[in-house]
Parts: sequence; C-alpha cells; structure tokens
Amino acid sequence: MEIIKAIVYGIIQGLTEFIPISSTAHIRVVPALLNWGDPGAAYTAVIQIGTLIATLIYFRQDIFFMISGFSNAIKTKKYFEDPYSRMFILIIVGTIPISIFGLAFKHFIEGSARGLYVVSSSLIGLAIILFIAEKISSKKKEFTDITIKDGLLIGLAQALALIPGSSRSGVTITAGLFCGLKRDVTARFSFLLSIPAVGLSGLYELYSERNALLNENALNLLIATVISGIVGYLSIAFLINFLKTRSNLIFILYRILLGLIILYLLYSGVLSNI
Repeated sequence: MEIIKAIVYGIIQGLTEFIPISSTAHIRVVPALLNWGDPGAAYTAVIQIGTLIATLIYFRQDIFFMISGFSNAIKTKKYFEDPYSRMFILIIVGTIPISIFGLAFKHFIEGSARGLYVVSSSLIGLAIILFIAEKISSKKKEFTDITIKDGLLIGLAQALALIPGSSRSGVTITAGLFCGLKRDVTARFSFLLSIPAVGLSGLYELYSERNALLNENALNLLIATVISGIVGYLSIAFLINFLKTRSNLIFILYRILLGLIILYLLYSGVLSNI
C-alpha cells in the first residue's frame, strides 16, 4: 500500500508541478479523499527533486547557453547585453525573494497555511488574476526580450508560490503575462526560474528531515521522486507546446472548479481543514 501511495504522489507531483493548477493542492486533497493523511510539506519538497531533474534535462540547451553567456560576460563585463547572461543573472536574483520568505515563514507554510480553506482560496484567487492577465497581456515578447524589470517582477511573484494552492508555475506564468511575454515564453522562463528554488528547497528538506524521511520511507521516497521526474518531463513538453497555440483558460476553469469543490467538501464535512 505504501508503494501505491508513493506512485500516486509521484504522478500527482509530476503532473501538477508545471501545469498551473497547484501541486500542493492536489497533494493535500487527493490523500485526504483517500483517507491517507497529509504527506507533509517536507515530503512534497523532496519529491520535487524528481521534477527538478526533469527540468534540467528538458532545458539543458538553455542552461548551457546561460552558463556560457555568463562566463563570456565575466570577461567582457557586459553582463546584461547578452540575453542568456542576463537570463542567468535574473534567475539567480529572482530566487532570492522566495528563499528569504521561505525561511522566514517556514513553520507557517508547513503548518496552518496548508489548511484547505487557504488552498481553496488560493486556487480561486489566482485563477481570477490569471484570467485578467490573459485578457490584458500583449503576449508579444520572446525569450530574448525579457528585461531586467520583467525578471525581477516574475522573481518577486514566485515568492507568492509559498502560499499553498497558489502554484509556483501559476504565479510566475501570470506575472510573465502581465509583463507582456508570450504564453509559451513565460512558461519557459517560469520553469528555468524554478531550478534554484526547487533545488534549494528539496535539498534543505532532505537534509533537515533526513532521519524521518530516509530512515522510515527511503524506498517510497525514491519511487515517488523517480515517477515525478518522468511524469514531470512529459508535463513540461505538453505545456510548452499547448501554450504555443492555446490560452490558460482550461486551467483557470479547473482551478475555480477544484476550489469550489474543496469548499463544498469542507462545508459538508467530507474533508477536514486540518
């Protein structure tokens, strides 16, 4: 049964980490409906390492260009003129807000903030904001057109992903649309921006909770992580291609519907807020 749980958690994490429908919401709700209990923020953070590896593999060419661009910029001192050097710096700087807030509010994020009222409100709230972004965004900017201001704003928005139910990809894609990026471009930058944040979060939780996580659930944790990586890679490919020709409307409607269902189940007593 524990292996089945690990497989389910891995699939949920891989499917929902990149699609803007909130992995935390699904990791909280699905186990609750199955009477499995909350696996916890630490468990979720560690299996995100699987999706991190998927991101590194999928965007390996972009990563190579960013590292090369930044290395060359060190020699020329023109850090922001080369678009890939600029992107490298923006991803590092954009990780600072979520790192600071993540450490400052760690206990709240891993505790009461994981309540289902918070999750459902975040699902619906961001759906409305994403809908507005879809309507007013010019959607013209390419990847190499991302400015310092754009990168900083998206980085700041990423910190909102600490609110369970908001979705890391959801808030960064929304911010990218407000900055005028094309849908697939903002998804691409969003996923690249996730690399330091997800990596640091996963490694931190793996170290700080190593006894509880590894001694008791090592095999299950490994299974969930591997599956989340495989499914995550497929999810990245799907979303990038999907957003080249379609809007986020289906995800907006899904978020609102899921949020309303959670509120109904809470009201009817099927689910507990704890």
